Amino acid sequence: MAPKAAALVLVLLAISGSRADVNPDEVAGVIWKYFTELGSNTKDTVEQLQQSELSKQLNTLLKSNLQSVSAYAEELQERLVPFAVDMQARLAQDSQRLKEQIQRELRELQAKLAPYADEVHQQIGTNIRQLQARMGPYAEELRERVDRGAGELQRALEPYAAELRQRLHDNAGSVQASLSPYADRLQQQIDGGVESVKRRLQDNADELRAQVERSVAELRRGLSPYAQELQGGLERQLQGLSAQMERAAEELRARLAASSEELRAQLSPLARELREAAGGDAGGLRQRLQPLAQQLEQRVGQALEAFRQQAAPSGESFGRQLVQRLEEMRGKLDSGAAGVEDHLELLEREVREKVAAFLSTAAPPQD
Repeated sequence: MAPKAAALVLVLLAISGSRADVNPDEVAGVIWKYFTELGSNTKDTVEQLQQSELSKQLNTLLKSNLQSVSAYAEELQERLVPFAVDMQARLAQDSQRLKEQIQRELRELQAKLAPYADEVHQQIGTNIRQLQARMGPYAEELRERVDRGAGELQRALEPYAAELRQRLHDNAGSVQASLSPYADRLQQQIDGGVESVKRRLQDNADELRAQVERSVAELRRGLSPYAQELQGGLERQLQGLSAQMERAAEELRARLAASSEELRAQLSPLARELREAAGGDAGGLRQRLQPLAQQLEQRVGQALEAFRQQAAPSGESFGRQLVQRLEEMRGKLDSGAAGVEDHLELLEREVREKVAAFLSTAAPPQD
């Protein structure tokens, strides 16, 4: 059983088994994510849509996970998985047709843009410069929030290292009795500190996302004089750009959350090891605690430094990614050549439309 197929079915079960009101975007997102993960990069993704193992993998795991879901969810699952497998096959068959459609639309758009090429090129260039100027302060603010949050957590944990060293001078029985409450307080401090850092970073990610939406809106306004004459072709490109930037913003948010959870995962073993040390015989307690007391502060510092290195540059990376998307759009309009990303965007749009249509026919029975 492939892990990705297993993850797909488990999430589908969670989506359709937990409530009758199924969100089409959630289901489409899960299915599309599975499709894209079939390949190691975007080029492979399009080619790998032709794989046929999905049917066997999904059905095998599905049978072992239906016991705890409602009758409606079971019926939906029985229809949803074959639908997803069939859609995968049809997308593979339509892949070349969609690619040719994208190339044709871009060539037509390039020809219609020819009289305004300089103005459009200049407008996108202006938008790129504005975006770079706007992203700079937010990226710096993200870096500062990472440093501030890590510093505050480090200062909050320093007394625990000093307290543990002090406890080594107490009698063994007293130390052993107090270790579990001490470990609980340490874990609570770690959890509270990590959650505080995570909230700050998520707030910054939301601010960056708002700037992305503003940038796309400004570009749309700047190109609006040409859009009406181009019969929707330019608007489709803007929609694609908006989708790419939205996806980048979601990925940034997810990366920051993952960095915070990785920090928690690096710090939490400290509390666990203290509890384990308390569980042994009192005679060897000091010997077991001595390394922990010596290493606690160092391990906290190493975990926080790794967090800084991982999370702090995220804002700058995000800004570069957005600029790259704008430059790619300008290049497509200049050359009339589509890339793999355009192909995948159209495939994803088809997936979302087909899932929405399918779920509209699979509504649960009314009470």
